[in-house]
Amino acid sequence: MTGPLGRRRFIGAAAALGGAALAGPLAPLAQARTTADERSATAVRPDAIATPPGFQPEGIAVSGRGTAYTGSLIDGSIYRADLATGAGRIITRGQGPMSVGLKLDGYGRLLVAGGDSGQIRVVHSGDGRVLATHQAATGTAFINDVVVGCGGAWFTDSFADVVYFLPAGRTLTGAEAAPRALRLGGEWVPVPPGGEYWGANGIERTPDGQALLLVHDTAEALFRVDPRTGIATRTVLDGGSAANGDGLVVHGRTLYVVRNWAYAVDVFTLSGDGRRARFVKRITDPRFDEPTTAAVYGDRLYVVNARFDADWGDPATASTIVSCPL
Repeated sequence: MTGPLGRRRFIGAAAALGGAALAGPLAPLAQARTTADERSATAVRPDAIATPPGFQPEGIAVSGRGTAYTGSLIDGSIYRADLATGAGRIITRGQGPMSVGLKLDGYGRLLVAGGDSGQIRVVHSGDGRVLATHQAATGTAFINDVVVGCGGAWFTDSFADVVYFLPAGRTLTGAEAAPRALRLGGEWVPVPPGGEYWGANGIERTPDGQALLLVHDTAEALFRVDPRTGIATRTVLDGGSAANGDGLVVHGRTLYVVRNWAYAVDVFTLSGDGRRARFVKRITDPRFDEPTTAAVYGDRLYVVNARFDADWGDPATASTIVSCPL
């Protein structure tokens, strides 16, 4: 999530409304692959998934069988939908802290970035129970997005020059499950303190699975980050843009950069180590309405509309997840 005007509006709306350890050992980054389940669903899937009224979606995670999950910026609720039919329901009723980026871990649990609460939550993807809550940061913080890889799960903090790491394993509590901060250095552009400027936003891992890839909101750039040291190097873009960059998707050697205020998704071919990206095309769609994140399933890209400029003080306001061809 990015864009200061929209963020101020949605945080104000949320206030008005009242408002761990993770995956097991990870295989190398999966190459682009279409399963039988994905092929069978391709012809019948709807072009858009409606989210409930009063539910402002931001992040997205999709299981291998085509079940999509998204969280609400308003109160942290979690919505689950079937991409084959469009049918869905809220599985977690939020109680205040927002849900921003989210991903599924190797045990089928949802790992949820808690925005300005500074929290990281672990949620049962079946019944929606909150299994664990970790306080990753206090004070001015915004836990924004998450990726599973490089030994565990990594979360961005848009107001601090750090990423938070949760180690791999089944344990949800105890010292071994507590998040640890890794400071970003090297070519990383520091963010002034106080929460006026936004730094790290979307996060992915490089195609070779050896490093992290972060988009920096204020710098309008992509960075490759060594997960052992935090040293960042700027990814060289051959065309295209990371301006207004929000969510990232790496699918094989293809990188999708969701550019919210540009109402577009820029598509790149990445080098294996993530040090260089060649622009391929720009996806635009009249249905994009401040898109924030995306996920690939089958031959489609599912893009979440956060609709920052909508009137979320109106409980009837709703949004969509739109489906676009790759």
